[in-house]
Amino acid sequence: MAAIKGKDTKPEMVVRKFLWANGFRYRLNHPRLPGKPDVVLLKYRTCVFVNGCFWHGHDVHTISTGTNAIDIENSECCKVPHTNRGFWVNKILRNKERDVEVQKRLAEMGWHCITIWECELKPKLRTQTLERLAFTLNSIYLKDRSVHKSMSYQLPEDNNIGMAAEPDNK
Repeated sequence: MAAIKGKDTKPEMVVRKFLWANGFRYRLNHPRLPGKPDVVLLKYRTCVFVNGCFWHGHDVHTISTGTNAIDIENSECCKVPHTNRGFWVNKILRNKERDVEVQKRLAEMGWHCITIWECELKPKLRTQTLERLAFTLNSIYLKDRSVHKSMSYQLPEDNNIGMAAEPDNK
């Protein structure tokens, strides 16, 4: 497990190549943001986290075993090893708690957070997932930059005033 790298993983590279090819420009692992998000899109004020299903406990549910010990149920994409199970359960639960805390802090700072799971980037789902990502980013951009009605230009109510290029016909 120590040989598994945390940066430039295959799922992360798939997302980055898609974003770059579709005109989205980004920064990697921004050190000033909590959690050092995998991809930071400054223009969209959005952080993208590309999470491994095992390391971040995708779809795992906490269960209590009756002796005040906490365990988790395996999901389809996250199976906890039987060897040293207590260590792995605690590690995955700590990772899940940290992910929630980091996203709360980013939201308080005004950032949008998008999480893409490793299993969503499997060949069958990849196109759909990446298209949803692009749609979400474009929606965020339009929503954040929409003109409020109170700030939009209003023509005066008085119809007696002509436009600057129109001659007075009085």
